[in-house]
Amino acid sequence: MLTVLVDYDSGNLHSAQKAFERMATEVGGGEVIVSSRAEDVARADRVVLPGDGAFPACRRALGAVDGMVEALTDAVEHRAVPFMGICVGMQMLASLGREYEDVPGLDWIGGEVVRITPDDPALKVPHMGWNDLVLDGTHPVLEGVATGDHAYFVHGYHFQVANPAHRLAHVVYGGDVTAIVAKGNVIGTQFHPEKSQATGLRMIANFLRWRP
Repeated sequence: MLTVLVDYDSGNLHSAQKAFERMATEVGGGEVIVSSRAEDVARADRVVLPGDGAFPACRRALGAVDGMVEALTDAVEHRAVPFMGICVGMQMLASLGREYEDVPGLDWIGGEVVRITPDDPALKVPHMGWNDLVLDGTHPVLEGVATGDHAYFVHGYHFQVANPAHRLAHVVYGGDVTAIVAKGNVIGTQFHPEKSQATGLRMIANFLRWRP
């Protein structure tokens, strides 16, 4: 069993790698590697796409890696490999990102990434720090996770899904802010599970056991 964390020079993967390695050891989840090689994604049993920064820069950086988008698309759409997007990696699942300019996403889950607009002017954007999850649906990766559990966020934009059934959780930050999306063999978290202590580690463990 091989889990590949995709490296496309859009974020520090060290903490994510350590968290996935730790939970893989605990649950017998096999090998975890960080790779920028499309060939590794092509042989992966699970794929994780992290991302830090602005949507346009991350999307272009991903597209600049030779064969990577094609390998990811084959893994997700044809081999039905379990896939997790984290932060901007989750946002790129959308049809379109509207950060600074309109940039097409991977379009694996319908919807748009738009700026957070709190109804309280005292709330700052980006949304940064701990917030309480509100679960909107059920999913194997959420086993043992409940409304009120904490997760760690750093973002100024969020995913507005076209189909409400694809939103599994949100947080309240001057209004609803999408926290988790999922469709088929794909799941994405706006927060960083590797930085979200017990809640995040539980989700990572569940992901490593998940068989869609």
